[in-house]
Amino acid sequence: MKQWLVFYTKSRQEKKVKELLERRGFEVFLPLQKVMRQWSDRKKIVEAPLFNSYLFVFESCDNIPSVLQTPGVAWNIRHNDKPAVLNTKELETIKRFLLSGLLLESRSFEKFQTGDNVQVIDGPLKNMIGVLIKTKEGDKLTVALESIGQSLLVRIDSKLLTKKNLI
Repeated sequence: MKQWLVFYTKSRQEKKVKELLERRGFEVFLPLQKVMRQWSDRKKIVEAPLFNSYLFVFESCDNIPSVLQTPGVAWNIRHNDKPAVLNTKELETIKRFLLSGLLLESRSFEKFQTGDNVQVIDGPLKNMIGVLIKTKEGDKLTVALESIGQSLLVRIDSKLLTKKNLI
């Protein structure tokens, strides 16, 4: 059964991946909105993805490996260890918001604070547990390597995190 499956693309590759998938015969939904971008010498209205690095492919779960073989597709977003699915009501909500012409903003559903214990829910660092810190460059996951007195930091999209209660 075909559904709107959710995929994560490499950074700033959404439009290119959409084009590649469509050439391969997939039906793809990439919500774009017009935004004003400013460079040092000019301003320009451009179409930018509503959800950075996310796109939706109308396909059956059996064909996820075919989608993942497309250059620029990083991984399939999962929810409760199953492929994440954008339901019809959510799809219509996104389309309605886009048709409004208003400037939209997307945010992670969970609100995180500096110092929250978090767990990565998807991607190459899936199940990694650490502490969230905020920097000028954005949210970072920090993981302590106590035995050597060091820590590792990685910039991470908060959409890939969930709060983790440590016991």
